[in-house]
Amino acid sequence: MKKIICLLTVLTLILSFLTACKKDESVEGVDIRIGGLKGPTSIGLVNLIDSSDKGETKNKYELTVYGSADEVTPKLLQGELDIAAVPANLASVLYNNTEGKIKILAINTLGVLYIVEKGDSVKSFADLKGKTIYASGKGSVPEYNLRYLLKENGIDPDNDVTLEWKSEPTEIVALLSQSATGVAMLPQPYVTVAQTQVEGLRMALDLNKAWEDLKTGSLSVTGVLVVRSEFAEQYPDQIAAFLKEYKTSTEKANDDVAKTAELSEQFGIVAAKVAEKAIPYCNITYIDGDEMKTVLEGYLNVLFTQNPKAVGGKLPEADFYYQSK
Repeated sequence: MKKIICLLTVLTLILSFLTACKKDESVEGVDIRIGGLKGPTSIGLVNLIDSSDKGETKNKYELTVYGSADEVTPKLLQGELDIAAVPANLASVLYNNTEGKIKILAINTLGVLYIVEKGDSVKSFADLKGKTIYASGKGSVPEYNLRYLLKENGIDPDNDVTLEWKSEPTEIVALLSQSATGVAMLPQPYVTVAQTQVEGLRMALDLNKAWEDLKTGSLSVTGVLVVRSEFAEQYPDQIAAFLKEYKTSTEKANDDVAKTAELSEQFGIVAAKVAEKAIPYCNITYIDGDEMKTVLEGYLNVLFTQNPKAVGGKLPEADFYYQSK
């Protein structure tokens, strides 16, 4: 009797496996148009596009890289793009402004901001007291991130430090180049570029790790993948295939940095020499489902608390977070 039960169990498992395989093989691939931005948030895509060009993926993927989010947004909303890699807060703004026509598929990049120093005096947040911190991004996400982390580490951003805002990172690099010491907040991969121009510049504090150390359940999120809701509803199986293939692509980005760096230059995202040095510090990742929702809700709430406009005036509803069917 036991042998019969065991045999039936094995046959059931085999049948389930074959059914799953048949279902997967039955998914008909579609052409998916993806928009990306120059910088870290698009690096996780390059291995996927390379595999697609070789005919190795379920769907056919086409990547177009843009210089700014202002170029991506209208094309996504007008249906010229199906999926896009965009800043996390912009995804929330788009969702609110379009009444839910955009959903988040996955988090693709965690924090890329670093406190850098020309010198060796900053080992912790406490060491920032009394110092001037040069930064760009006033009135936007970089400022909100910095202020939040300073406060959470017991530093009053208005009294304990001096925040000196510049219009762009190049101004900051010029200042550091001309002084013997200095502290600044810069994003990757610009940190890597700056280190080639400023002798002795080092990464003193990783703001992504600092956020994680707070153990709030949220993380610092730089970039996400969004999809047009209409497209996701029309092609759920193809989206599932995309997410599986994209996850593999992000893993390759971290495992084979040299090849990923070459592809990043090939697709016009960032120069290979810069990418190869910067990728290990760009926190390229893949987070979806319930974990994505938990992480992103906490992050967006931090931004909302400082400036509701940063997330589109209100926090997104639950349907903002895509769930595979």
